Amino acid sequence: MDKFLIQGGRPLEGRVAVSGAKNAALPAMAATLLTDQPVILHNVPRVRDIGTLRSLLDELGVDSAVEHEEHGNRMEIQARRLLSPVAPYELVKQMRASVLVLGPLLARFGQARVSLPGGCAIGTRPINLHVKGLEMLGALIKVAHGYLDAKANGLRGANFKFDTISVTGTENLMMAAALADGVTVLENAASEPEVEDLANLLNKMGACIEGAGTGRISIRGVTRLHGAEHTIIPDRIEAGTFLVAAAITGGQLVLERSEPSHLTALIAKLEEVGVPIHTTPPRPGTFDCPVLEVRAGGPMRALDVTTQEYPGFPTDMQAQYMALMTQADGESVIKETIFENRFVHAPELARLGADISIDGRRAIVRGKTALTGAKVLASDLRASASLVLAGMAAEGETMIDRVYHIDRGYERIEVKLNKVGARIRRISEVP
Repeated sequence: MDKFLIQGGRPLEGRVAVSGAKNAALPAMAATLLTDQPVILHNVPRVRDIGTLRSLLDELGVDSAVEHEEHGNRMEIQARRLLSPVAPYELVKQMRASVLVLGPLLARFGQARVSLPGGCAIGTRPINLHVKGLEMLGALIKVAHGYLDAKANGLRGANFKFDTISVTGTENLMMAAALADGVTVLENAASEPEVEDLANLLNKMGACIEGAGTGRISIRGVTRLHGAEHTIIPDRIEAGTFLVAAAITGGQLVLERSEPSHLTALIAKLEEVGVPIHTTPPRPGTFDCPVLEVRAGGPMRALDVTTQEYPGFPTDMQAQYMALMTQADGESVIKETIFENRFVHAPELARLGADISIDGRRAIVRGKTALTGAKVLASDLRASASLVLAGMAAEGETMIDRVYHIDRGYERIEVKLNKVGARIRRISEVP
């Protein structure tokens, strides 16, 4: 397993480009199952989860080709046929987002056998809402031998209200409803930018979807979809991680190829903390997005935060914010409302010298503490990012084990950070 060796105490300075959003690229790849024509995706990030889903599509009989572009990959995917309707446990266990193939397989081929994802380091994240919604559309689903066995003799439009907001649930039902007979209305739907991006792709493919980006989405089913070309939106969580990286090291960064409108809650909180962030138009010849500039180095004050569904403070930035609060003056309370077990990084931060106590879904962080390098263990994707941030702020050397977690969602993060002044060495160990 690869490790990171980080030499801390170096402020970041320079320009960094944000990759495409992993959580937008994955449902876009799943959506290619809805047509037999080629779908071309640009700005696909080079991360482990993308490779996992590509392997799953290959298992199903889907053809795909990847070309390296200046920013991200160009991926051409064509699902001419279905060799197998099975999403096996060996692949689904690596990435829970594999369940996104369930809706498209049912809608186009009328059958799917998808492994239950099992447990998760940050919570159970059950898929019962996916099942309930698809059953409302007319699917017959049963659980047997650890798999969801689903069949549908043509899906029919229906009204479905989510008991709780689910991003992947919204995406799965939206894809299934695109080929259903009649109109489907999703209430209490997720409004994340990644959901809206998927709807934009589906509409390019010939779907008729309105309201994506709000809590009420209407989908009028069509008989078939066709190929399309689409550029994946920037990764708002990677952008947010870089903003915190500049803040925790007292540095100055310019973020290119980001979308500030997707980061309003985080930017507002960082500015309250004392981290000035400026937005300027993009330079000529760059990605058509504004440029974010953060100039840190001044005092930071501790502030409470509560994670919420979009457009609130993202749960995927909670661990990074906790690392930042170890360097802020005062006490902050971080409340996690989305997942029930998402403070697993706190004990590892404590190994670096952080003063954190956990009370149920509340974490109390007492700053400002002097962090010192130590050996720590990554437990999940965003926990890994928090340890990288803390390691860059710590005195001495920090060794992070199991960085395959961070490779799931960040495109060679050590390379990007080293270009702006960090000192991170990847150590590869051959088993």
